Amino acid sequence: MTSDNQQPKRKLIEVALPLEAINRAAADEKAVPRRGHPATLHLWWARRPLAAARAVLFAQLVDDPSARPDEFPTEDAQRIERERLHRIIERLVHWSNTGDTKLFAEANQEILKSAGGKLPSVLDPFAGGGTIPLEAQRLGLNAIASDLNPVPVLINKALIEIPPKFHNQRPVAPGLADSEIQDWSGTSGLAADVAEYGTWMRNEALTRIGHLYPDVDGHSVVGWIWTRTVTCPNPACQIELPLVRSWWLGKKKGKETYVLPVIIDDPSHPSGMRVKFEIGKGLDGAPTSESDGTVTRTGAVCIACQSPVTLKYVRAEGAAARMGQRMMAVVAEGVRSRLYLAPDDLQIDAARAAEPTNVPDAEIPDQALGFRVQAYGMTKWSDLFTRRQLVALTTFSDLVGEARTRVIADGGSEEYADAVATYLGFLMSKLADWLSAFCSWMAPVEKVRDTFARQAIPMVWDFMEINPFSHSVGNASAHFEWIVAAIKTLPSTSNEVTIRQGDAKDLITQNAVISTDPPYYDNIGYSDLSDYFYVWLRRTLRNVHPDVFGTLLVPKSQELVANPFRHNGKEGAKRFFEDGFREVFASARASANPDYPMTVYYAFRQSEISAEGEASSGWETLLEGMIRSGWEITSTWPMRSERGGRMISVGTNALASSIVLSLRPRSEKASTIDRRGFIGALEAELPGALRKLQQGQIAPVDLPQAAIGPGMAVFSRYSAVLEPDGKKMTVRSALSRINEILDRVLNEQEGDFDSTSRFAIAWYRQHGYGLGKFGDADNLARARNTSVDTLDRDEILTSRAGNVQLTKPASLSSGYNVIADEHTSTWEGLHHLIRVLEHEGITAAGGFLKQALSRADGAVNADLVKELAHLLFRIAESSGWVKDALSFNSLVTIWPEILDAAQSESRVVDAQGSLNFEED
Repeated sequence: MTSDNQQPKRKLIEVALPLEAINRAAADEKAVPRRGHPATLHLWWARRPLAAARAVLFAQLVDDPSARPDEFPTEDAQRIERERLHRIIERLVHWSNTGDTKLFAEANQEILKSAGGKLPSVLDPFAGGGTIPLEAQRLGLNAIASDLNPVPVLINKALIEIPPKFHNQRPVAPGLADSEIQDWSGTSGLAADVAEYGTWMRNEALTRIGHLYPDVDGHSVVGWIWTRTVTCPNPACQIELPLVRSWWLGKKKGKETYVLPVIIDDPSHPSGMRVKFEIGKGLDGAPTSESDGTVTRTGAVCIACQSPVTLKYVRAEGAAARMGQRMMAVVAEGVRSRLYLAPDDLQIDAARAAEPTNVPDAEIPDQALGFRVQAYGMTKWSDLFTRRQLVALTTFSDLVGEARTRVIADGGSEEYADAVATYLGFLMSKLADWLSAFCSWMAPVEKVRDTFARQAIPMVWDFMEINPFSHSVGNASAHFEWIVAAIKTLPSTSNEVTIRQGDAKDLITQNAVISTDPPYYDNIGYSDLSDYFYVWLRRTLRNVHPDVFGTLLVPKSQELVANPFRHNGKEGAKRFFEDGFREVFASARASANPDYPMTVYYAFRQSEISAEGEASSGWETLLEGMIRSGWEITSTWPMRSERGGRMISVGTNALASSIVLSLRPRSEKASTIDRRGFIGALEAELPGALRKLQQGQIAPVDLPQAAIGPGMAVFSRYSAVLEPDGKKMTVRSALSRINEILDRVLNEQEGDFDSTSRFAIAWYRQHGYGLGKFGDADNLARARNTSVDTLDRDEILTSRAGNVQLTKPASLSSGYNVIADEHTSTWEGLHHLIRVLEHEGITAAGGFLKQALSRADGAVNADLVKELAHLLFRIAESSGWVKDALSFNSLVTIWPEILDAAQSESRVVDAQGSLNFEED
């Protein structure tokens, strides 16, 4: 341990990271669900990618070569050693290397060497989905994970506590160990038992309740599409009104299928008529945008009398328990396609025959964050499921306990039976996600969307009820396969593991190295969301984990989220969150291992405008908690975990990156500085840091957030920044100063561009791609040593009838030859690159960039193209030009892929400069 008079050694994360490799691996990992990925064991929101966690932990624990001058006395020697360590990280982050025990042993030895032969423990006090402690364990470290919420506590037990207890153990299911020739190393025996007893559960459930899921016309049913209903409020009508979002079932060309509602006479109904559902095919008579569905976000319309129906009325009917359900269609497995059939009495009666018993009766909190269903009379968690779904869930829940008994009868210990039951119990959460009355049918792709397609449960009017015994998505057998695959990839090292449940500030362990992903102010109410799973896990596993499931619902009062409904309004919620964060970081400063920095992940975009400028309560509170508790920020790194194509839109505040901060305890001897000195320090240090961010893989949409890091590093090194009146500068005021300098730096970068680009930037700032007057453009062009006529000839703009307009990327000529053009500017290079990217894809964009960079005059510079995209994004975003901003942001976000394509040998440039592309 470092002595009082000795400065701790700088770690790799405080100096340099192979950020591009980490970001690529993180984006690739999150691009598609991977069978065997730990995230598929149980749903949890906002997980960090394994790649990022591995890289951060390794770099947090390994010395930077500059901290070991005896071994690496020169900058060149330090660079070579740093590159060697980076190559280890580059191998570690690849998903395909997850099971490479030799690689992780090599990484462990590097950590051990920096630790002086004694490995530290790693603590995540906000463990959540368990990514950080899992990767600490995989690196051969003792892991400590804590969380207030019992659902992530159980997830962490399953990920890192249970596997080491039973590694290299043969399965106990009769005959299983002898039926396969293998050594049953690692977690393979445990996984095999979970698969075997899971198969027994599925088959036994089919025996007990299979009659509730009949086939149709000899075809296995995938599921049933239902609609919610209310009585039409028109006294002259009063038909049972289906509340349908869309009548479409399938939209594939040539196979268009939809529900066809037909009104028929029916004396048994009070209205004397009812809606009968038939199946329509083909485009004749198909729903149009005007006739598709009966309900929108603003209200509904009666299918019979066309009377408007307010959502207020619908909610009142739901609250009075008068909202019903009708089966509209049966979806079956056809030959290479879905088969859609109208519901018959057999299918309807089978659903009605379900008689659920002993269902969870816990109530949904009135103000549960992310839920909108209470207004429609759904006040209990059981209200979110159909009767048949409840029967299925309770049946599988009971069978977990029976399977546990069988494990013991087959020779397994009680502790082992508890372990198998824990993984079998995760089926309940998977079924609850895919087997609720809030799963939507997606007609364009003819697939079902699970309940938690996003971090909320909004109202769903027409829904898909999956058949858990089918062979389609969401079935019980498939869920077990995903659970088993995840178990097989879990590390089974013998390192010490500690899982704790409780308040983060009370559970920080002396001398542990802290790496954590804390709650994000007020944007996700994890306790409310996880109640959805908790009620079923508690019913299933309460006897297995009585300490975890001791409360009726997930504890909420201590959850570190700024929920105004629980803490006396917005101000009370803010104080609760601020106080909680300060206590956590103060506890961390008092207890954390002083030889290592703490790392904190955060992803909360600045989104509030006040008199002091742009800020974010989430960022402000996090930073206040850190700095006021005595921490100094030593480095920040943007970790991009989404592909460029995943960006939703700039207008939605979508972020591609999380920011990882490294922190050290601030010196007790830290000095104060006045406002002028602080701004001077920012002006001296921030421009260089921003340029490095731009040259790295930071997306323009993330640049303001990423700039907070180096800016607050300056702010946090002082014990206080004093305003002219002697008061301490607030974090919010410091953030405003950082944003001001960010804008200034971006504007000053205009001087780096050629005259044509400087004109276009200035004109774009005033007019975007809209019209402006010739006289104004002429004056602006002359001031930048160019002319409107020249700019018109070069297709930078069009000048017609006294008006001037910049040319959009989409309007540029597709036959442009970047090598033959004698006057190519950075503006042109960027705009043509965007046009090629958006019309022809990454491969073609790479080919264009390769040609542009090969020009003998060096007119196109890759770094300047990126800087221009950053600058134009900032202008477009501040002006509200969302489509423009998205184009600039997307280009930078997928820049590594474009560079890869540019460097590919599969592209051939012919003598005329045109491109021949081959499939990658």
